[in-house]
Amino acid sequence: MTSRTAAPVPDAAPTPAAVAPSSVPAVPTTSHHWTVRAFRVVAIAEAFSWAGLLVGMYVKWIAEASEIGVKIFGPVHGGLVVAYVALALVVAVRQRWSLLTVFFALAATLPPFLTVFFDRWAHRSGRYEERAGA
Repeated sequence: MTSRTAAPVPDAAPTPAAVAPSSVPAVPTTSHHWTVRAFRVVAIAEAFSWAGLLVGMYVKWIAEASEIGVKIFGPVHGGLVVAYVALALVVAVRQRWSLLTVFFALAATLPPFLTVFFDRWAHRSGRYEERAGA
């Protein structure tokens, strides 16, 4: 019976223990908690529902053709706004947002499409990154 041993790998990269901590760049994590991912998806969906509702209102009030768009997108948009607000509060507690950030997150539901801009700002400014002790 012979034992197999692994052959040494030439020019292998140093192990993590051999690398000095100061030479490793700090890379933010991109995997977010499910609440952050859900919040980001709902923020985008809420913007699309705004678009559908605006088109529906145009067709109903300006073109005076049909109110089916408002009947469909009104409840959809309302439900997505409620989901967005609930998720915003959950993410705010989990990520330890300041009251000002929470205010901006909730105020983003008022003008059309602002939830997407808030989401992009929160992502770029690190508001979604894991906090110590979270």
